[in-house]
Amino acid sequence: MDQSNKMSILKPCLEEISKAIAFTANNISIKESEKAINLLQKCSTTKSKVIISGVGKSGIVARKIAATFSSIGIVSIFLNPLDAFHGDLGVVSEGDVCIFLSNSGETRELIELIPHIKSRGSSLIGIIGKSLSSISKQCDVLLDYSINKEACPLNIAPTTSTSVTMAIGDALAVSWMERQEISLKDFAMNHPSGYLGKKLTITVY
Repeated sequence: MDQSNKMSILKPCLEEISKAIAFTANNISIKESEKAINLLQKCSTTKSKVIISGVGKSGIVARKIAATFSSIGIVSIFLNPLDAFHGDLGVVSEGDVCIFLSNSGETRELIELIPHIKSRGSSLIGIIGKSLSSISKQCDVLLDYSINKEACPLNIAPTTSTSVTMAIGDALAVSWMERQEISLKDFAMNHPSGYLGKKLTITVY
C-alpha cells in the first residue's frame, strides 16, 4: 500500500471532524463567546480560578483545557465530579468560573454538582453538545456545539464531539491571550523547562 492510500484511510474521519469544527466556528454564539471571555478576564483581574469538569472522555479533554489555561497564565484546575462530592468541592470559591463539558448535556454527575457550584457564588460556562439539555438550561454562559454525528462508524465513540470541545477550549485560550496581550516573556514565565522553555528563555552571550 503506497503512502497516498495510507492517508486516504484517515481522510474521511479527519474531514468529518474538520467539518464539525468549521460548522461550530460559523455558528457558535458571538454573544455567548464574548460573555465567556469576559468571565475569564474577570477571573484574571480578581485572582479567581477557572475550574473545569467533565466525565469520561470529556473529563480527559477538561484536563487538557485546564493545563492549557494554566500554561498561559489563567489559574485553572480540573475537578473530578466524583471527588467533588467527597471533599474536593473545597477548591471552589466565590468568584471562580466553572466550565462543564458534556456532549449530551445530561451528565448526571455534573447536573448534581450544579447546585453546589451555584451556592458558592461561582459562574458556570457550559461547553455542551445539546442546547436544550438539563445542563444547558442552568448555565450562565452556553457555548453550544451541536454536531450531527460522531466520526466513529457506530456513531458512539466520542470522536467528533471531543475534538470540537477541545477546539473550543483552545479558542478560548487564544482569545484570552489576545485580549490580555500576552507576550513571549509572559508565556516563558510558565515554561522554564523543556523545548519551549529553552527556546524562549536561553540567552546567547
